[in-house]
Amino acid sequence: MPLSPFEHDRRHGELDQVIRAYAGEPADDTPDKPSQALTAYLRHTWHTRPWALATAETQLREYARNPPGRLRLRLGEFYVIPDVGLPEQDIQQWLSCLADHIKRSVETGEAPPPATPVTVDDYAAGIHPQLVARLVGELRELLALDLDESDHALAVAELGMEVDPPAPYSPGAWLTLVAERLESPRADADYGPDTAQ
Repeated sequence: MPLSPFEHDRRHGELDQVIRAYAGEPADDTPDKPSQALTAYLRHTWHTRPWALATAETQLREYARNPPGRLRLRLGEFYVIPDVGLPEQDIQQWLSCLADHIKRSVETGEAPPPATPVTVDDYAAGIHPQLVARLVGELRELLALDLDESDHALAVAELGMEVDPPAPYSPGAWLTLVAERLESPRADADYGPDTAQ
């Protein structure tokens, strides 16, 4: 029987957050140095929900100690680690290494300082949903005004845009496209290969 969403979050929720930080990033952590992906996870988590770090360390260590067998994976009773580019026999050691880095960070109180986003997860973590909603509202308000294309070009220049909109869009059409894309998640977005199967 597959895990319920509540049970999944209780057992593997923060483990999943750590692993998601590695989307498109190499799992090149060493005992001496965390990867960019783990550093991005630590930076974001330390500054938004530091209490989750202890949970992450516990879940990583528990999964490394007791990896699921094929039957439990097939039944959906366990979290499936997506392909992070490591051989299967190295996953447990890698998870333990991640847990050690998180534990060290918590015990020493050393959080990565705020920095320019480096990873995909860094960028995503830095975009607050309320900021997106505000931007969409401002764009919709701008588009509701009776402006011609030269006024739209002036508006995007005032907003700091230093290049022309991508072809074939005019400034007004591009603002409309941006507002539409920000309003709803794209169904056709390519997030990489589906490794859950």
